[in-house]
Amino acid sequence: MAAAVPDSIIINKCSDFKVTGSGNSEPWKDASWIALDQRGQDTIGYSTKVKILYSDTGIYFLFNCRDKKLTSTMKADNLNLWEEDVVEVFLWPDDSFPVYFEYELSPMNFELPIIVPNHKGTFLGWLPWHYEGDRKTQHATTVTGGKKISGGEVSGWIAEIYIPFKLLAPLNNVPPRSGTRWRANMYRIDHDNVTRSFAWQKTGRSFHEYDKFGTFIFE
Repeated sequence: MAAAVPDSIIINKCSDFKVTGSGNSEPWKDASWIALDQRGQDTIGYSTKVKILYSDTGIYFLFNCRDKKLTSTMKADNLNLWEEDVVEVFLWPDDSFPVYFEYELSPMNFELPIIVPNHKGTFLGWLPWHYEGDRKTQHATTVTGGKKISGGEVSGWIAEIYIPFKLLAPLNNVPPRSGTRWRANMYRIDHDNVTRSFAWQKTGRSFHEYDKFGTFIFE
């Protein structure tokens, strides 16, 4: 297996399991937490961490977000979820071609799955076609220290996500094999009194600066 390089992480392999939003499934016990760094000067101390696994069929993410209030009023999928509390995953399997997959999930469990063509900073997302069956994601969220309601006072929220590799077709380098490398990044946006953002790999003004993504190396 390839060794880790700077700004990279090794993604361990697992058998498929059910997504519940609790993060209590047995495979997660062997996965390590990855911290997301808060961007900017505000130091409120909302820790954000992520675990990642992959199987023969897809890739799993588990976000744990400390928080005080849920800012999440949108009540449908495919809206501008980034304007409220959200976690985000960017997957760029083939870095020779500037097209990648972006996935967003709100605390209320609404999603935004899009393929993004990005030509030198000019980009727009396209929603999946025939989004059904084994091409659909699995996703669930739970809340700690409060109720899962918009504006609710909480101590944090958890997002659990499964993205099937079939959804990423026809991107190249999918599905990954042992030693496969994907460029990727992970983010969180929080909207309490002010907007705060968190990232695994630091970008500038835009999360879409794909040249600054890190690297996933599959076990």
